[in-house]
Amino acid sequence: LEKIDDTLRPFDGHFIIHGGEQDVREGASPGTLIVIEFPDRDAVEGWYRSEAYQAILPLRTENSDSNVFFLEGVDRDHLATDVLQG
Repeated sequence: LEKIDDTLRPFDGHFIIHGGEQDVREGASPGTLIVIEFPDRDAVEGWYRSEAYQAILPLRTENSDSNVFFLEGVDRDHLATDVLQG
């Protein structure tokens, strides 16, 4: 945890969610939820492959069970029906 911020900075990555209280209404909690935002796919790919992140990656993989997803977000004005147009 003490080293992650320095790996994010060059790629303009920042935390959107980092743990916090959960109020699960449906289904089961996956555990601690962390969401990191990057400006685009190239930035997240660059961060993940960076020497700095790869150096600390084993600290997470050897000490926790986790899933990692790269997802594309939507604009603030996105409507549910927008997916019907694609």
